[in-house]
Amino acid sequence: MDPELLSMVPRPVCAVLLLFPVTEKYESFRLEEEAKIKAQGQDVSPDVYFMKQTIGNACGTIGLIHAVANNQEHLEFETDSPLKMFLVQSTKLSPENKATFLEKDESIRVTHESSAQEGQTEAPSLDEKVDLHFIAFVNVGGHLYELDGRKPFPIAHGKTSEVRFLEDATEVCKTFMARDPQELRFTVVALSKA
Repeated sequence: MDPELLSMVPRPVCAVLLLFPVTEKYESFRLEEEAKIKAQGQDVSPDVYFMKQTIGNACGTIGLIHAVANNQEHLEFETDSPLKMFLVQSTKLSPENKATFLEKDESIRVTHESSAQEGQTEAPSLDEKVDLHFIAFVNVGGHLYELDGRKPFPIAHGKTSEVRFLEDATEVCKTFMARDPQELRFTVVALSKA
């Protein structure tokens, strides 16, 4: 991504969402990456909010939860915000239990379903096969993390800073694109202060 284009993005950026095609190449890489990390280990801050995705076609919602949960100090919530209440109640849970908690949270489910129906294109049903997937990139404690609810754990991508975060996340996004150079279905969204 062109540095000149990145310079137009308002700063600071607190999270980056990537929408990408789930292809055979990606699936092979994902399984290799998981095995390598399980064998070698990785350092992940206990401050990273990470949850599994157990609800079909909810990767956008999971990505946004990851982005918001890991940036609460930069955000203002309404007092009775269902999302804020969900985050407070689920923070100490395991990634699997956070997913179960989400499944049972009526206010988040209703919000997810209503916003999914508001888009300009027809939303897929919860069980429809979709080959596009959202993930989030966040800066927690000066480290860049990839958060994908389909994976068993966050992926640590090294050091970053508030100043370098967008560029560092962009470099990781480029690796997704390089794996499938014939694919055009990539979208990157930066969450920043307006």
